[in-house]
Order: sequence, then C-alpha cells, then structure tokens
Amino acid sequence: MTQMSNYPLGGRRFCRQLEKTIPPGFFRALSDPTRVELLVQLSGCRRACTVGELAECCPVDLSVVSRHLAILRDAGLLEATRRGKQVHYRVRYDMVTDTLRAVANAVEQCCPDEKECC
Repeated sequence: MTQMSNYPLGGRRFCRQLEKTIPPGFFRALSDPTRVELLVQLSGCRRACTVGELAECCPVDLSVVSRHLAILRDAGLLEATRRGKQVHYRVRYDMVTDTLRAVANAVEQCCPDEKECC
C-alpha cells in the first residue's frame, strides 16, 4: 500500500478498511493503458490465450506484452498455466470483481455521507 494511508484526508485518517481491501499491486497493474487493453482483450476472448495471441492486439513487442501480463498475473488479476513452451493466461474474474466490490463497499463505509468527509 502507498504512503497515502499515513496522511490525513479532510482532517481524518484514511479509512483502514479500504487499505486492507486493496491487494498489493492491484491498481498499479491497472494503471497502464496497455495492461488495461490486454485485460479487456483477454476478457473478450472468454478463454485462456497465449502471449502471442494477445500480442496481436497491441502495438508493442511480444516481450513487452509478456512483461505486462506478468504484472497482471503478479497482482492476481490473471492466472497463468504453462502448456509445453507456451503460457496461457486467463482472467481471474472472481478476484477482479470481488476486489472492485470490496473497494466500493469500503469507500461507502469510510464516508457514507460526503458532507461528513470533507
């Protein structure tokens, strides 16, 4: 988690529940447009895809696509399975949706009334 949680916001400490909800690297993994595009493409495939298949949608080298996929995998958004020499990636829909729901719930709990927060 970033240092943001150590600073008061609107005179109050940052909501600890929100900090506990966000897996390390989750939003960092989603902060790059190429990674978001890869996640969107992989979601649209609705099956596991290889690095080569996913690289066809992006204007970057295969090695760059592979690094982006590794970041998404390390953040828990993707699952990787090796089949021979190829690695197949698939979206961990349950993790992504559960995390986003938990973040939304934690934000609502931290500040149910906007007027009270700021």
